[in-house]
Amino acid sequence: MPESGELVVAGRDLTDENMSEDDLFSLRREVGMVFQNPDNQLVATVVEEDVAFGPENLGVPPKEIRARVDAALATVGMTEYARHEPHRLSGGQKQRVAIAGVLAMQPSCMILDESTAMLDPRGRREVIDTVEKLHREAGMTLLTITHYMNEAARADRVIVLDDGKILMDGTPREVFAAPEMLRQAGLDVPQCTSLVQSLRAAGISLAGDPVTVEECAALILSALKGGQHGNPEA
Repeated sequence: MPESGELVVAGRDLTDENMSEDDLFSLRREVGMVFQNPDNQLVATVVEEDVAFGPENLGVPPKEIRARVDAALATVGMTEYARHEPHRLSGGQKQRVAIAGVLAMQPSCMILDESTAMLDPRGRREVIDTVEKLHREAGMTLLTITHYMNEAARADRVIVLDDGKILMDGTPREVFAAPEMLRQAGLDVPQCTSLVQSLRAAGISLAGDPVTVEECAALILSALKGGQHGNPEA
């Protein structure tokens, strides 16, 4: 395994100091980026042409480009919009097209940098559902940079950074069990976790530490059915 701060590209351990232009090019083929504002990532006037832009620049043969574009649009649920103009799409749809453009380049890892920050709740849900599908069905490594703790709660692993240093590293359940450390970094726990903590502070006994909305709802429902609660007036 490479040491901390090193990268492995084409079987080679790389650091910032010894990366050549060829190394950088190889790295860019392996890692795809999806940014905060999808408008900054859309370059063509037709959706399928935009998705084809990356593979074309990699020198992929036209027939394979066609197959990659079709597959990428199908993966993000945007096939019916292939001939549409990107600027007429909703924010969530634009971001899914941006993800399709990265998928068409067939990277082994995708980094999403605040990719839902400019979206409404519906668009945010569309993007998160798409990302989770990629991880679940395609086995792609996904790294999401976000300040939305409800999104972080759906990850396999959460790394909390404070002033460029790792403050916490663990599963969502482990990380959100220490709310004071999160607040030290200017963050908070997910809303569902905060709700359960408030209910406990009010004297209601709830067993478990939910980190997602679904887990929170199931916990409260179970407590109501089983009478697992204390004095609400406490």
